[in-house]
Amino acid sequence: MDGYPRVERLSWVEREESELTLTAQAALVGISRSSLYYTPRLPSAKEVTLKHRIDAIYTAHPYYGSRRIAAQLHQETVGISRQTVQQYMREMGIVGIHPGPNLSKRNQQHAIYPYLLKHVRASYPNHIWGIDITYIRLRGSWMYLVAILDWYSRYVISWQLDQTLEMAFVLDAVDQALTQATPLIWNSDQGSHFTSPQYIDRLKVKQICISMDGKGRALDNIFTERLWRTIKQEEVYRKEYDSPRACRQELSQYLAFYNERRLHQSLGYQAPEVWYRHRPQGEIVEPPTN
Repeated sequence: MDGYPRVERLSWVEREESELTLTAQAALVGISRSSLYYTPRLPSAKEVTLKHRIDAIYTAHPYYGSRRIAAQLHQETVGISRQTVQQYMREMGIVGIHPGPNLSKRNQQHAIYPYLLKHVRASYPNHIWGIDITYIRLRGSWMYLVAILDWYSRYVISWQLDQTLEMAFVLDAVDQALTQATPLIWNSDQGSHFTSPQYIDRLKVKQICISMDGKGRALDNIFTERLWRTIKQEEVYRKEYDSPRACRQELSQYLAFYNERRLHQSLGYQAPEVWYRHRPQGEIVEPPTN
C-alpha cells in the first residue's frame, strides 16, 4: 500500500456485498477499522485560499514570520489578523526563522542529535541525504509531500504524499529509500517525525550517522529547501490539482523529469540522475561520530 494516503485507501473498502468483513478489508488496505467511520472536516474556501497564499509568500520569502506575512496580506487588501496567520502557519508547519516547513514540533521526550555538517561538503553519491516535509496545495484542500534528497547529486531518492501528517507516509519514504542505498549521513530537522523511535531505529539498524538541523539555523537544510522552491515554482503553482489522485500523478511525472531530464546549472547542466548513478564515488571519508 506504499504511496497511497489513508483517505484514498478508505475508498477501496466495499461496505456492501463483500465476501470479506470490514475488519479484514481494513487490515488488507493497511488502515484501522476505526478509520472506516472517519469523516474528514472539509476546510472552507476562504481557509484554503488563505493557506495557499501564505504558502506562496513563504516559498518566496522563507525568512518571513507571521508579522510580515500578515502585513503582506494586508497590503493585498486581505482582511486577516496576525493571530489567524499564526494559527494557519502552525497548522501548515511554517516557521519563519527556519529554512523550510517545520511540519511538526519535536516531542520533548524524544532524543535529538547534533548537526554534523557544519564543515562537511557532500563529495560523492550517498554521502549525505536530507529529508523534509512540505505543504502542497490542491484546488480545494492540500496534501503533504515528504522527500529524501541526495545532497551531492540533488537526486530525489524517494518521496511520498499524504493528506495528513501521520507517521506512516514518512516511514514509507524512508523504507523505500533504504531499499536503494544507504547514506553515510542522514540529515533532518528536529520535528517529531524525525525524532520518533520508529524513524530513528530504521537509521540505526543501517548504522547511518544521524544529523539534525540546529534550532533556528536557516541554512542547515538548504538543498532540500531549494528542491521545494523548484517543485512549487515549476510545477505546483502552474497547475491546480483537482484531487489527491491528480496531484499524485502530476507530481510523479514532474519528479521523474526532475531526476532524469531537468538540467541543473550547479551540475554542469546535467540531470541529477547522471551525477547520482554515473559519477565516480570519490574518496571515502571517515564518518563523523554522533
